[in-house]
Amino acid sequence: MPTEKKIHVLDDKELSSKVCEFVAAKSKEAIESRGCFNIGVSGGSVAKFLSAGLPAKDGLDWTKWKVFFCDERLVPFDNDDSTYKYFKENMFGKVNIPSDQIYIIDPTLSVEDAAIDYAKKVDNVPKENNLPVFDLLVLGMGPDGHTCSLFPGHKLLQETSVTVAPISDSPKPPPSRVTLTFPVVNNTRCAMFVSGGAGKAEIVQRILEGNESDPLPAARVQPTNGELHWFLDTGAAGALKAKY
Repeated sequence: MPTEKKIHVLDDKELSSKVCEFVAAKSKEAIESRGCFNIGVSGGSVAKFLSAGLPAKDGLDWTKWKVFFCDERLVPFDNDDSTYKYFKENMFGKVNIPSDQIYIIDPTLSVEDAAIDYAKKVDNVPKENNLPVFDLLVLGMGPDGHTCSLFPGHKLLQETSVTVAPISDSPKPPPSRVTLTFPVVNNTRCAMFVSGGAGKAEIVQRILEGNESDPLPAARVQPTNGELHWFLDTGAAGALKAKY
């Protein structure tokens, strides 16, 4: 079944609210259908959008949320590079997600062991085709087209033997991270990208309208049996040739 892709181009002021409305709707849908909501979150600007809008949403059953990280930097939790630190301070502390339903890395381990350990936590997500099936992965995209900690030209783009992989040579600091791999990313029920600003316009156009023989990592996100949504502000959509 081909990926169902939808591109949402929004006014700058609408982007955060529409992203949060979409996540809230997916959470309710998952809880009604399957009893819980397995979500993977990312750092960067998308973390700011989620943290700014989701805690104020009415009618969310946070006790049924199970939160994972699409990737995480291998740093202590008091380090500002920690995605968990950001969410703990700006979202988790404002809602009633049980702490044992927030699945975090163990930053005291080596990067290789941290990935093995996190893969065991990801095993809590129900499986199909022997792979975890997330209800929603909320993804960001770097100016080089990377997503999660899957970078252009890196060998991890071809990784299929594990669900969570270590990376110790990230071209973007800090160098050591753990990341979901593409087999898991593309087994999700729904993946959503959030991208804002004119500085992303060229790379967004390459990913959404290009036909490159060696696709950028974000272009490789093509859920096998799921939806793909891109939420863009007018700046990030500025170079798109088609109208959406």
